[in-house]
Amino acid sequence: MQNIRKALIPVAGLGTRFLPATKAQPKEMMPVVDKPIIQYVVEEAVASGITDIIMITGPGKRAVEEHFSPNYELIEKLKRQGKISQAEELKKIADLANFIYVRQRGPYGNGTPVLCARSVIGNEPFAVLWGDEFIYAKPPRLKQCLDVFAKYGDPVISGIRVPKDEVNQYGIARVSHVKDNVFLIDELVEKPDVKSAPSNLATHGCYILTPDIFPKLEQVKPGKDGEIWLVDAIKDLMKERKVYACEIKNGIYYDTGSKFGYIRANIDFALRDKVLGKKVRKYLKSIL
Repeated sequence: MQNIRKALIPVAGLGTRFLPATKAQPKEMMPVVDKPIIQYVVEEAVASGITDIIMITGPGKRAVEEHFSPNYELIEKLKRQGKISQAEELKKIADLANFIYVRQRGPYGNGTPVLCARSVIGNEPFAVLWGDEFIYAKPPRLKQCLDVFAKYGDPVISGIRVPKDEVNQYGIARVSHVKDNVFLIDELVEKPDVKSAPSNLATHGCYILTPDIFPKLEQVKPGKDGEIWLVDAIKDLMKERKVYACEIKNGIYYDTGSKFGYIRANIDFALRDKVLGKKVRKYLKSIL
């Protein structure tokens, strides 16, 4: 089985849910405590064995590139000031992976950035992660999905259980149990009615895809809002091969592209922080 070394992260979205905060800064650069959202996503990929990070960018996303680029002047200044740990931390960011940036071309929709990376991906299986959400899990969500791909050799989508009254907010899978936390996806239903949802297993956020997804993306017709959607191409692919769901073990989903999800992530990660944890916990108790 071919090792997966490339992960694609689309970061071209406009972040309209966070306006006006995202008018002049990428939504992916909004901080969760002291690191931007996109860094959590990249660190998950690297911790899972990924070496090449391909980001599909758009206008106004230069800050994302700058964040993962080396800044030797700043590092040397920190060293002169005796801030060695900070200098080392900044150096590690640039050394995380081999970063490749591709400008998005084509219609809106989350399928377009995947197709834009075709020439960089080549004829290899690859991972897709979104730049404004992540799952906190040990082992990392992506690693769990990669393990499933290594065993079965077909595309894999990460899955997480959601409350039944919230299934209409997600893509939900009708599945057949295979083994442990692995399921065969029989059908993908986008934001189903609560009463008719086939399960409460939401499948999104992390994808292990094979190169045969690209012809499907080229052929797929525009869907909702006239946009190209990755899930529509995956549905076409499911007619020809199996697609699995990996229910993430010990995972907490953070939709940091939504206001509540973003606030929740900041609270949770602040509580986990060795320095901030006690202060934040004490403050929360004082106002509750």
